[in-house]
Amino acid sequence: MPYILSLILLCCSVLPASAEPGHALAMNGAPKYGPDFSHFEYASPHAPKGGTMRFAAIGTFDSFNPFIAKGNAADGLDLLFDTLTVQALDEPFTEYGLLAERMDVAPDGSGITFFLRKQACFHTGAPVRADDVAFSFTLLRDQGAPSYAQYYAEVERVEVRGEREVHFVFSPGSSKELPLILGQLPVFSKDYWQDKDFGASSLDVPVGSGPYTVGDYKPGQQISYTRNPTYWGRDLPVQTGRYNFDTIIYDYYRDLTVTLEAFKAGEYDFRQEYNSKQWATGYTGPAIKAGLVRTESIPHELPQGMQGFVFNLRRPFFADARVRQAINYAFDFEWSNKNLFYSQYARSQSFFSNSEMAAIGLPGPEEQEILAPLDLPPEVSTQAFHLPVTDGSGTIRDNLRVATDLLAQAGWTVQNGVLTRDGQPFVFEMLLVQADFERVVLPFQRNLARLGITMNVRLVDTSQYLQRLRSFDYDMIVSSFGQSLSPGNEQRFMWHSSSATMPGARNYCGIQNPAIDTLVDLVIAAPDHDSLILRCKALDRALLWGWYVVPHWHTTAWRVAYWDKFGRPEHGPHYGLDLHTWWIDADKEQALAGKRRQLGLK
Repeated sequence: MPYILSLILLCCSVLPASAEPGHALAMNGAPKYGPDFSHFEYASPHAPKGGTMRFAAIGTFDSFNPFIAKGNAADGLDLLFDTLTVQALDEPFTEYGLLAERMDVAPDGSGITFFLRKQACFHTGAPVRADDVAFSFTLLRDQGAPSYAQYYAEVERVEVRGEREVHFVFSPGSSKELPLILGQLPVFSKDYWQDKDFGASSLDVPVGSGPYTVGDYKPGQQISYTRNPTYWGRDLPVQTGRYNFDTIIYDYYRDLTVTLEAFKAGEYDFRQEYNSKQWATGYTGPAIKAGLVRTESIPHELPQGMQGFVFNLRRPFFADARVRQAINYAFDFEWSNKNLFYSQYARSQSFFSNSEMAAIGLPGPEEQEILAPLDLPPEVSTQAFHLPVTDGSGTIRDNLRVATDLLAQAGWTVQNGVLTRDGQPFVFEMLLVQADFERVVLPFQRNLARLGITMNVRLVDTSQYLQRLRSFDYDMIVSSFGQSLSPGNEQRFMWHSSSATMPGARNYCGIQNPAIDTLVDLVIAAPDHDSLILRCKALDRALLWGWYVVPHWHTTAWRVAYWDKFGRPEHGPHYGLDLHTWWIDADKEQALAGKRRQLGLK
């Protein structure tokens, strides 16, 4: 769901660009771009339009509604819907008007008013009205995926004050990031949706206002998007030099391994690689040897959050933190990094990896003051957190000995090679949706077996996986928890007790801890950036010492491969990979076509 993910990338302290209604919302001080700016620096105003960009997608799709918890939404649907504002990717946490021409944040933070552009219109030609904005907010809050209700919980009401003026009233003491959250509100046509069931998964093509419309599609196989040459916002500074491809196509594949072979055969144009083995060994073949395909690592400055094996605390055998800690001792990251990942990764030691929010070392006095009143393990305040380490040889006897002691403290004993408690064996299931994770899981499975624990590995298709994920029907999964440079409301959706029983929420761990609830609330209510850093560090410590996941790894660069037919701006953004600023270079495309024919590729 593109919009749910984009809501993570927000800030916690929002100020208007000036005392008067402004063109931008900035975190602190003035925005980088003034009212008369012509384009983002990471976009080229001279980028030519035309050509086709083809991507690969995994799984299937049966819905054109990415805003609900039902169905499998097609990739790329964010191309259909404009939002009130656009986030700049070369400065942290500043948004500029898109549908909204001006924004006015109340001096006391009690609300925000958006003034819509007169020329903004839907694909039908009907104008985008304040009534559509209010309707969209209510629709998402009441019938959208559960995340929207949480993100908008502190909005008391929305008021339509004119055809192009809409005002949101905030609850007292609300989060400072609410203006930016509302700025990323996708706006729907009230005329289109008011007589339809928004919560139903459907392949009815919705009415949007964005730069693309849906073209041809085959359910579950392929979908194409066609650039709208009369798109109302094409000349706005925030869109200049962007959305350059005439057609964008997503071809669906069932298996990640197949997608790499399809890419090398020229079936699609651009690939972002997440598998270290494939990155190290998979990019071979005639096209790559001949230089038709380019591979590169593009550095970025984004926080990496946390990926890991996620415990479901709703399962009784994972309720004890000592059990979760013991299982952490059975995962040999150092061996995996050397033998499976070609030493390409750093271990994630924080839920805010690669950011100033990460808790490193012992907590200082100000953190101690935050943690002192809370009912947390004493280690949170007295010890620096460290994950178990090994020498990478594959011999982890010392770690397994520690794990055995922890399991014994929790009441588990080994009988005839089987770990049991109260006569019940320790058996659980690792639920996977990506086949390439099996090579990571199987060594972990063997180490657990040495403790007497049976971990069954089950690989399911995307539809079944999403269904089980939304209903929390799993023992352990692989998942990630993304973070921004300035965390806020999204923390409630991942860690707060209120989301532990909410179907479709991202509290995959099932955490219901009053102390963590308090820390989440403190993060959301942080009055300034310095306070936010301290509160995030305190939350990080509480999450780490709760042993809610077996942490994985991260990298600080995008690994990308693409057929050499593209042009792109000289300088890319620091905080995103905006492929919509790329374009087809006609000379490169023509040369590439000739070389492909020589190699016998279509």
